Amino acid sequence: MVKFSKELEAQLIPEWKEAFVNYWQLKKHVKKIKLSRTNKQSASAEFTHDFGRSILDPIRFIALKVASTTKHFFTSSNNNTDEIIQVRSKSMDSDEEVLFQTELLQLFSEEDEVRLFFERLDEELNNVNQFYKTKESEFLERGEILNKQLQILLDLKQIVGDRQRRRKSNAGGLLHRSSASFSSTNSDSFSENPAELNDSSTEMSQTDEVITALERNGVNFMNSASSRAMMTKKGKPKVAMRIDIPATTPARTIFAVTSMLWEDLVNHPKKEGSGDFINRKKIQCAEKMIRSAFVELYRGLGLLKTYSSLNMVAFTKILKKFDKVSNQQASASYLKAVKRSHFISSDKVVRLMDEVESIFTKHFANNDRKKAMKFLRPQQQKNSHMVTFFVGLFTGSFVSLFSVYIILAHLSGIFSPSKEIAYMETVYPVFSVFALLSLHLFLYGCNLFMWKATRINYHFIFEFAPSTALKYRDAFLICTTFMTSVVGAMVIHLLLRAGRFSPSHVDTIPGILLLIFIALLVCPFDIFYRPTRYCFLRIIRNIICSPLYKVLMVDFFMADQLTSQIPLLRHLESTACYFLAGSFKTHEYATCKNGKLYRQLAYVISFLPYYWRAMQCARRWFDESDLNHLANMGKYVSAMVAAGARLTYATQSNHLWFSVVLVTSVVATVYQLYWDFVKDWGLLNPNSRNPWLRDDLILKNKSIYYLSIALNVVLRVAWIESIMRFRINPVETHLLDFFLASLEVIRRGHWNFYRLENEHLNNVGKFRAVKTVPLPFRDADSDG
Repeated sequence: MVKFSKELEAQLIPEWKEAFVNYWQLKKHVKKIKLSRTNKQSASAEFTHDFGRSILDPIRFIALKVASTTKHFFTSSNNNTDEIIQVRSKSMDSDEEVLFQTELLQLFSEEDEVRLFFERLDEELNNVNQFYKTKESEFLERGEILNKQLQILLDLKQIVGDRQRRRKSNAGGLLHRSSASFSSTNSDSFSENPAELNDSSTEMSQTDEVITALERNGVNFMNSASSRAMMTKKGKPKVAMRIDIPATTPARTIFAVTSMLWEDLVNHPKKEGSGDFINRKKIQCAEKMIRSAFVELYRGLGLLKTYSSLNMVAFTKILKKFDKVSNQQASASYLKAVKRSHFISSDKVVRLMDEVESIFTKHFANNDRKKAMKFLRPQQQKNSHMVTFFVGLFTGSFVSLFSVYIILAHLSGIFSPSKEIAYMETVYPVFSVFALLSLHLFLYGCNLFMWKATRINYHFIFEFAPSTALKYRDAFLICTTFMTSVVGAMVIHLLLRAGRFSPSHVDTIPGILLLIFIALLVCPFDIFYRPTRYCFLRIIRNIICSPLYKVLMVDFFMADQLTSQIPLLRHLESTACYFLAGSFKTHEYATCKNGKLYRQLAYVISFLPYYWRAMQCARRWFDESDLNHLANMGKYVSAMVAAGARLTYATQSNHLWFSVVLVTSVVATVYQLYWDFVKDWGLLNPNSRNPWLRDDLILKNKSIYYLSIALNVVLRVAWIESIMRFRINPVETHLLDFFLASLEVIRRGHWNFYRLENEHLNNVGKFRAVKTVPLPFRDADSDG
């Protein structure tokens, strides 16, 4: 049976851990009571046994048992008249806060320890109550705001719908009158159908009622008394209200920037009350935002409900432990006070959850409750033992095939400096791409395992859907499948080369393998983790267009991964050149290396990941106006300069460029190390209670953090090899380059854990367990 302390640790909300009952500290107090009681009993036993044993000892023992049983019976029967403790509640004058305080009505043999226990218990109960009240008021206020937003949305949808119906009816009426004007008199041509007049007047009166309701919600239409004033010259409604649709796409970003520049350059800001044009597209975006806000509100209410139930169980368990240790019945009296407290007695959260369910089902799921619950309560994937089985199967297959490959490579002499240089120049880069990618996937699987083991809520940080998010077993399965396929292709490639097959046909195997994996990545069928594949493609798209898309945590986290995979991108460049230029037919691998365009593309590819990351920093500064993002952008600019200097030094080895490489690389490395330790990891705090670390640490062993700092420093200065030139022959050059590229991937995987740990601790410090979704509608006068 699992102990409750472990069960509580597994079920509590990580971001709210500090607000939960400190069950472990209360257990320590109970143990102190038990220890004190044991010491006193042993002391009395020694005093009794000093006079030796007596034949009347059994009779005394039975009498004591009967007396204790009788006392327990009368205590339980007269519980109301003979209570052990009394829990008083007093209201504070400043607000409605109620504090609980326990008084001991009977003397305990361990009175000091018991008093300390109940003082700590009262403190925990008051803290839980206060936190629950704070979060409850936040969610209730959010619910009221969302109801107003939803009402505005429904009214605007009705106005747009009425406008479209009137436009269609007016167009039909004009066609009818134009056809009838040739056969009617002038007086008849101006007559209209009374039924149409009644319909249009009814629609106008309904629209006026909607406008009146909107004005009560703080939305002011221009001259709402007249329905004609609601329309502009182009027939669009004009309101003194702004619809704030976040600039998350390129079109919205370009529109926002051009509008801002136009207002600044022309010095002609929008007139007060002019508002925005309301159209169906904006209303659809606003509807998505409100729907997401309702989903997050429901999730937060569910977390608060879990918080309440877990704390109630914790109070019950710890009081039972106290009763058992002290041989008293104090839990019943105290639990009555707990049940009277706000976090148990209040039903506002449950009622608001029911209200959100009904609203969401009615307005966002077409009265389909099953469909609504898929959004509000997404089901998590169940762990399958088949995934674990295939991970083991493919791991064993990979080890076996890799052993076969090493033997065949040794027999064929492809790694010999005097033979088969073309293999290392053409085929080897393709397989290096797969090897580096598989290593990164393996380290990501290790990150997922560690984040789960240490209760780091990476789903919330990355905004992943729990039902489709990749688990660490899935990451290991993808990695092992990947490498088994790649090593199998490498073995087949060597066997065909040894079988005297045409080299031009054999060397197409790596290219075919690359095309297969690209086709699988973009495959539209729901196989092989389609949600994860499409999420990856969407993130890559956001990175490439990073100034135009709103930057999320997962976007710049993935962009940081790309900065560590520049060798992989360089290998992809050489592979693409090798196959597109047709060099695999002629085996002229020098065709690409000697080309001017190839050398220029090397600079572009080396700069691109840093450029994308710098543009993300610029976009975040534009959105948040935080100068730290500009300082972070400087880090990537310095890395671009250092990378360009090293590439130039590779072709122009002189003292001038050696000095340039040394200076730029040292500056970039110091910049990166500072940002790693201070900003990304939150370490090197001299005033921390953990020397030169930070106050809160997830890993219990502090030495791991010091070792990680030293390891990051060592791996960050691996660029020294590029200027020291530890190379003897082409084969060793390629192997050394691959080894250094692997070290950088390992450093990035090691960096990932501490980066997300710091982000998680920031969320914990702010009790941020629910995403705050921006709302679309606000008054135009509140632009600020």
